[in-house]
Amino acid sequence: MTRSWSGCVMCAKFSLPPAVHRVKAGGRDYFYYQKGRNTPHAGPRIKLPGDPQSPEFWVAVRQAQGIVGPIPTDTVGALIDAYMIAWPSLPRKLSDGTKAQYTRYLRVVRDAWGNLPANDLRPSHVLALIEKIGAEKPGRANNVLDSLRAMCRWAIGPRELLLRDPTQGVARYGAGAGHLPWSAAQLQYADDNFQGMIRRAYFLGRFTGQRASDLVRLGPTDIDDGGFSLPQKKTGVRPWCPIFPELEAEMATWEKRPGPYLLQETGKNAGKPFTPNQLWKELDKLRSQHAELSGVVWHGLRANASIHLRQNGYSALQISDMVGMSVETVERYCRHADRKAGGQAVLRQIKERNQIKTVKE
Repeated sequence: MTRSWSGCVMCAKFSLPPAVHRVKAGGRDYFYYQKGRNTPHAGPRIKLPGDPQSPEFWVAVRQAQGIVGPIPTDTVGALIDAYMIAWPSLPRKLSDGTKAQYTRYLRVVRDAWGNLPANDLRPSHVLALIEKIGAEKPGRANNVLDSLRAMCRWAIGPRELLLRDPTQGVARYGAGAGHLPWSAAQLQYADDNFQGMIRRAYFLGRFTGQRASDLVRLGPTDIDDGGFSLPQKKTGVRPWCPIFPELEAEMATWEKRPGPYLLQETGKNAGKPFTPNQLWKELDKLRSQHAELSGVVWHGLRANASIHLRQNGYSALQISDMVGMSVETVERYCRHADRKAGGQAVLRQIKERNQIKTVKE
């Protein structure tokens, strides 16, 4: 295995620590710690948590090894372990969504440099990795960079686990146009044809602007003084989404019962809440059957909700509070609608001036 930084972009692979072995059973992976396995002096067999990328897994490994005291951070992989183990003690708590995001993208960093010295990591190495990923997937490259940057900021300073920030000066890829809003024709098609739970999800998404992961959680108990108030699963932010008359009229037709609004209607899980993945599958099915819905995604309704609020005179900051997205994202989603509205206003002014001129003459 390569242990030099010279020319390395993705040269080291993650491997299980000594005395840890994997057992496959029933299509699942199980992990155990056993010192001296398959020898006359084998130690006790200790079951470990199932995900080797989780902080709990590495805490259990250290306990099984009988290690106490400071966690080693001399390699990039060890630094990642130390960072993940420290999550519960951070002054600013990470949401479950953020933890899942960091775990996923720090795995890319571990695969690239896991066994290499952490303090030898340089911006040139980070840039090479980000450019390699970004050549095809700029969004993924940004996520990797953000996760690595969060870890490095935790490690430098008073903790003195890193001498310098290797992400310094490495730029993110520019934000694209974002997810496209549903067109007026697509919205009308959904208004006229959607039925059952998919219709509920559509109206909730269109008029609250929440992600699919939050739509499946919304229920009557989340109503607070005429609006929805629910901490977002991804960010932990608690927006307050007003219940507009269009949504209120639709909700009046729903049966009154406890629990989330969206329940599965068919199959063995009928009556159980939707998962985000199941909600996506339902939309995928509709898209494959109806050409009118080509290209629509649940996230596009976040753009529709933002545009609807902007057209009703709300500022980007107010929309940010109501929908729970950054002001920059709101501006990006509303840019096309703002330009169109501005152009139409100019056109009206020109027509009015021409009309006044004609009347005077």
